[in-house]
Amino acid sequence: MTLAGLTIALMLLLLTPGPTNTLMLLAGAERGLLRSLRLIPVELAAYLAVIAPLAMLAEALAGQIGVLRPVVATLAGLWVLFLAWKMWHREEASARDGTVTAARLAVTTLLNPKGLVMGLVLLPAAGATGAAFAVLALCVVAVAGFWAFLGCCLPGAEDGEGFPPLVARVAAVWLAALSVIIVAGGFTA
Repeated sequence: MTLAGLTIALMLLLLTPGPTNTLMLLAGAERGLLRSLRLIPVELAAYLAVIAPLAMLAEALAGQIGVLRPVVATLAGLWVLFLAWKMWHREEASARDGTVTAARLAVTTLLNPKGLVMGLVLLPAAGATGAAFAVLALCVVAVAGFWAFLGCCLPGAEDGEGFPPLVARVAAVWLAALSVIIVAGGFTA
């Protein structure tokens, strides 16, 4: 795969709404653009912590991934369901302080199934070179910034009061649906 092909594949995969993107969207709404951009290094580090070892060991792990897939999917699904529950039961104090923390973003990204696809399929297909990792980093930063910007555009975000409870509830329902999709995906071929 060429670097151009890798870029397109990464952008399409990363732009897909998922748990990490949902948290960046909510961070943009809660914190504003500049403060939410501070979370991008957390997201990038978490993705690299998963992707780099997988990309380097992709050939050796090819036979083992079938066993790991349901385990990772179940863990990721449970974590995303926990995030949905926290978002649904958001208290007034957390609404002011923000529900998206660096730790929650890191764990969510570490468990994001997109990391498996990037580490076991996309980067190895591109040769897992320094240039491929640079493309990955640029794509992660661009997409995270995009989702944070979208969050800033949500109703209520511009006045600094955070987003309305309805938006939090919609995000919670979306995260709960994603948790089911992630777990189901881990048990299908």
